[in-house]
Amino acid sequence: MIKLPIKNSSHAYTVNPSKLIALGLNYRSHIAESVSVKVQGFTNEVPKEPLLFPKTPNVLVGPDQPIVIPTFLKTYGFKTLRTDYEAELALIIGDQCKDVSPVEAMAHIFGYTCMNDVSQRNIQNSDRTGWYRGKSLDTFGPIGPQVVLAQDLPDPQNLNICCRLNGATVQEGNTSQMIFKIPDIVAFVSKNFTLMPGDIILTGTPAGVGPLSHGDTVEVEIEHIGILKNTVIDVTI
Repeated sequence: MIKLPIKNSSHAYTVNPSKLIALGLNYRSHIAESVSVKVQGFTNEVPKEPLLFPKTPNVLVGPDQPIVIPTFLKTYGFKTLRTDYEAELALIIGDQCKDVSPVEAMAHIFGYTCMNDVSQRNIQNSDRTGWYRGKSLDTFGPIGPQVVLAQDLPDPQNLNICCRLNGATVQEGNTSQMIFKIPDIVAFVSKNFTLMPGDIILTGTPAGVGPLSHGDTVEVEIEHIGILKNTVIDVTI
């Protein structure tokens, strides 16, 4: 069970979502790098509506816990294994809601935090059923380092976001660059699925995604939220 401190509070937040819904291709800069990522369904077309995929709760690990690249991957004989980091703003739903409008959407957000949408590209690209498995392997969803309540983050649509790999900046962007903004994301997701308290929505990643290797330290930093740091253990080696 992961407990995260709540900024400006003596209380901790228990991370316990019934579901995690993530957005793909929500930054134009990330769409532009589709050739280098080479994943099925990843094209240079700007989506007409949010592209949703699931991550399962078993992905969740807290700050300073390892991202583990599983040993079974080497049984496939992939020429080169590639597991990527993806820095993202995550929002946490505060109450049960369904079919909310964009105008109402922000009132249903409990708070915000950082997430790393770790993605196993070989599986993501080879599974005929899509991205489900490559996005949902154990430890592939680091979260933290704290939760900032919605009322304490008045403009989540203007936050600098970056990722560092072994101290070098590899991703930089701002949440203002999202194609689909936060109210529209919540409204769209709630049209498709009933959202429950604690559910997590990942809002997409800017350009610069790339591979993780054994011993790497990866940091996701979002302005006013903090730095989420995790190391990588590659047990395929």
